[in-house]
Amino acid sequence: MITYAEALSRLLAKAVPVDGTETIPLLYSTHRVLAEDIASPIAVPGWDNSQMDGYAVRAVDLAGASEEAPVVLPVSDRIPAGGVGRTLAEGTAARIFTGAPMPEGADTVVPQEDTEVTEAGVVFRKPVREGAWVRRRGSDVTQGSVVLRKGDRLTPPAIAMAASIGRAYVKVYRRLRVGIFFSGDELVQPGTPLPPGGIYNSNRFMIRSVLQELGCEALDLGNVPDSLDATIRAFESAAEAADVILTTGGMSVGEEDHIKPAVEALGSLDVWRVKLKPGKPLAFGEVRGVPFFGCPGNPVSCFVVFLMMARPYLLRTMGLTDIDVKPLAVRADFEWPKAGARQEFVRVRRNNQGGLDLYHTQNSQVLSSCAWADGLVDIPVGGTVKKGDMVNYYPFCQFFA
Repeated sequence: MITYAEALSRLLAKAVPVDGTETIPLLYSTHRVLAEDIASPIAVPGWDNSQMDGYAVRAVDLAGASEEAPVVLPVSDRIPAGGVGRTLAEGTAARIFTGAPMPEGADTVVPQEDTEVTEAGVVFRKPVREGAWVRRRGSDVTQGSVVLRKGDRLTPPAIAMAASIGRAYVKVYRRLRVGIFFSGDELVQPGTPLPPGGIYNSNRFMIRSVLQELGCEALDLGNVPDSLDATIRAFESAAEAADVILTTGGMSVGEEDHIKPAVEALGSLDVWRVKLKPGKPLAFGEVRGVPFFGCPGNPVSCFVVFLMMARPYLLRTMGLTDIDVKPLAVRADFEWPKAGARQEFVRVRRNNQGGLDLYHTQNSQVLSSCAWADGLVDIPVGGTVKKGDMVNYYPFCQFFA
C-alpha cells in the first residue's frame, strides 16, 4: 500500500488546469478562478484623505496649544466626501468628513471629539502629531501593483479588491465539467418507495452538493444498471462532454462490478491501495483521454475520499493555486487507544468546552457520523490519542471556503 501523502502527490502531478477561459462581469464572478493577474491602474486611495470626521489643519498652527492656552482657529472651508476643498490658509481649519480629500496646505486631521466649536472658531487644547488621522495616497494599493493573481479564487473580499481598482470584468477559467454516475442496481432515487434490497442513493446527492460548493458543473448521468454494456455507454457519454469523470462504487472484482473492466476497455486504469481509512481502494485513470476518478461506494468512505483526495485534484484542475486545507490544533476530549496500520480520518465535533468529541462509531457505512460531525481528525499511521492531546482537526467549513 502507498501512503495517503504519496497518493495525493501522484494525483496532483496529473492535474492539468482546464484550457478554456471566459471574460465575465465582476458582479457575477463569485467563487470563479482567475485566469489572469490583475494589476491596479490606480493608487488606492487616490489622494490623501481624512480618516475621521473633524478638522484639517496645519500641525504647526497647534504647536503651542494646551488646556491653559488653547488655540482657536476660524473655519475657512467645509469638505464633504466626494468634494474638493480650497488650499488651506495659514491659521485656519477646514471642516472635513471621513474619506474627503485633504486640502492643499493641510497635513493633519483633528477628530471632532477632540475639539470645541465656539462663535470665535474651533478650540484646540493640545498639540497634534503631523500626519495624524490622514490616509496617504497609495497606502492600500500602489499604482501598477498586482492585487490578485492567476489561480486565485474570487472570494467576496477578492471581488471587492478588484472593484476598488475599477475592474468591471475579469478573465476566469471556464467551469470544470465533472461527469458523474453511480453504479448499482440497488440504488433508488429518493422520493420513490424502496423495493426489497434497495437503498437510497445518498452518494449522488452528496457528490452533486460538494461539486456545487466547489464551483464545478455537474453532468449527472444518474444511476447506471449493473451491466458492462450500460457502464461502457455511461463512460462514453461522460467522456464526450466532461473534463473529469467521477463515479462511486462498482470497483470490486465481483460479477456485478463493471467499472474496472469498462474503464480498461475504453482507456487505462490504475487502482491504488492507499493507507487511508476510510477509503483504502482508490481508482484513477483515463477514459478516451478524459481523467477518471473512482470513489468508494460506502457513503462515509466516499465522503472522506472526496474531501481529502478528489477535492484537491479537482481544484487544481479548475486552475486554483492554493488548494491546501491547513488543520487546526485542537484538544481531543476522547481516547483513541488502538494504533492502526492506516492513516485514519475520524469524524468529530467541537464541544462547548472547546475540545473535540468523537462519534460513537466510525464504521464507513454509518452516514450519520458525517451528518453529526463538523470536521475530521487526522490520526497518523501507528498513532494513538489520549484525552487532552492536541490533534490535527480539519473543519468541514474549510473544505469549501
